[in-house]
Amino acid sequence: MKLPRGRLDKSRVVTDPRDTLADVLDRELTGYAVFESQETLLLDGEGRGVITFTDGVPVLAYHTGTDRGGPPALADLAIPGPYHVSLYALDPADLESAHDAADLRVPPGMPAERLGGDPALADSTRRAAPDERLSPTGSDDVATTEDGATERSAVEAFLDDTEKIEAIKDQARSEARERAQQWEF
Repeated sequence: MKLPRGRLDKSRVVTDPRDTLADVLDRELTGYAVFESQETLLLDGEGRGVITFTDGVPVLAYHTGTDRGGPPALADLAIPGPYHVSLYALDPADLESAHDAADLRVPPGMPAERLGGDPALADSTRRAAPDERLSPTGSDDVATTEDGATERSAVEAFLDDTEKIEAIKDQARSEARERAQQWEF
């Protein structure tokens, strides 16, 4: 995904992406957020998550490390924080060409549910979204492309990503070994 460089609006470390999503919605930001997880910052992990917004409502998601967009990109970003988050403001016209990429689209409430675990924020986001962005059922479980095809949810995409699951298991085993050594087991 190619985005023009926006005007840096805010840059900080957050423990919960929900805080950023709520802030963007409250301020009705048009632009994008770049999320860098602690894994990327501390462990030389690859990639950043990018979410674009129009008037505070998420439109696109993309993960630079996996080169996946839409709900699968949210699954790639859904790892424990903290995150370094940078918010960039853009004119709506600067996002028009990027927002034409149907394969990168996410339903309005999905980032709040998948990253923030906050159904109330997801509902607020859906209420702020234009009617044409909402599914007929009001659910964000399945995204639809412009041609009406359905996409898998972020959870389904995550569960099908065996490489990512194995990496999480390996990291958990390593941490368990370290703790066992510290506790002299």
